Amino acid sequence: MPVIKSLLFLLLVCVVVLVSTAGAQSEAEVPLRDQARFYFDAIPHEVPGKELVDHFDEKVALGQRLFFDPRLSMSQTVSCHSCHNLSMGGDDGRPVSVGHGWQTGPRNAPTVFNAGLQIAQFWDGRARDLVEQAGAPMTSPVEMASTDPLICDVLSSMPDYVAWFTRAFPERENPICFATTRHALAAFVSSLLTPDAPFDRYLAGQEEALDDLQKQGLREFIALGCTQCHMSTNLGGNGYYRFGVKHAPEQRYRPQEDLGRRLVMDTISEDYVFKVPTLRNVALTAPYFHAGSAWTLEESVEVMAWVQLDKKLTEQQVDALVAFFSSLTGSLPTIALPALPVSTRETPRPAY
Repeated sequence: MPVIKSLLFLLLVCVVVLVSTAGAQSEAEVPLRDQARFYFDAIPHEVPGKELVDHFDEKVALGQRLFFDPRLSMSQTVSCHSCHNLSMGGDDGRPVSVGHGWQTGPRNAPTVFNAGLQIAQFWDGRARDLVEQAGAPMTSPVEMASTDPLICDVLSSMPDYVAWFTRAFPERENPICFATTRHALAAFVSSLLTPDAPFDRYLAGQEEALDDLQKQGLREFIALGCTQCHMSTNLGGNGYYRFGVKHAPEQRYRPQEDLGRRLVMDTISEDYVFKVPTLRNVALTAPYFHAGSAWTLEESVEVMAWVQLDKKLTEQQVDALVAFFSSLTGSLPTIALPALPVSTRETPRPAY
C-alpha cells in the first residue's frame, strides 16, 4: 500500500508540473518572428514551377520585348509598360490608367511585381492566371483596343519576332498567334519577383533587418487582425473579402457603381467583394484601393482599420504600421530596355 500511495503521489506531482508548465507557456509571449513565420513566407528568388514550362527562358525573353512594344495596341502608342511601369512600383502612379484615345479605366492598375504568386488576376479575380490576364488589356477597347488578328499580323510582319516566337514555341507549326503572345507575356510577368525585402531577411533570421518601429508595426499588424486577409507570401492576393466588412467606406473610396465580384459571379453576396491586394512593395504603389483614391499609406491604414476592423487607430499605431509596410519593399528586378525590331512595309499602320 505505501508503494501504491507513493506512486500516486508521484503521478499527482507530475500532473501538477505539466499543468503549470503548460500554463506558463500559454501565458508567455510567442516570439515575434515565430508569429510572423506562422502567417507569412518570403518571396522566392526563382519562379515557382518554371521547370514545368518548356523553353521558359526563351518565353521570358520574348515576353519582355512584347511587354515594352506599343505596337500591340491599335494606336501603337500604349504598351503593357504604359500602365505597369517597372522603374516605379510596377503600376503607373495614377488613380486610374489612361488608355486608347485618352480613355480612362474604371479601376486602379495593380502592380505586376509578384503577380504570379496571387490566386487570380484583376481586382475582381476574373482572370484565373497570368495567361488569361495578358490577353484582356490588349483587346479592351478602353486600354489597347487591338484585336487577335491585328496583333498576329503586326508580329508576323517582323522577321525578328518570327525568329523569337519560333525559339520560344518550337513545337508549333505557326508559332505567332494570340495564345502564344499571351503565354510569352505571362512568362515574363511571372519572373518579376522582388525578393530580399528587409521583412524577408527578418523571416530568415536576421533580427536587425527590422528596426524597433517596424517590429512594433508587425506586432500591431498581427494583433489588430490584419492577417485575416493579408497573409502568406504576398501578404494578400490569395482571397476575396468585402470592402466594408464593419462600415461602408466613403463613396470616394468605394464608388457605388463598382460592385466588384458581383460583376463576375452575378450574385448579390459578392457585392463590393474584391481580391485582397498584395502589400508587397506597397510603399511604391500609391494611390491605393481599387478606385485609387487614397494617396498616402497613413490614410489607407486608417480607412482600412475602421471599415474592415471597426478600429480607430492612434497616431503611434499608424506610424508603426506604415514603418512595417516600408520593410516589405524588395529588390526590384533589373530589366534592360529591349531593342525592338523595326516595322516593315507589311506591318499594319496605327489607327486612332
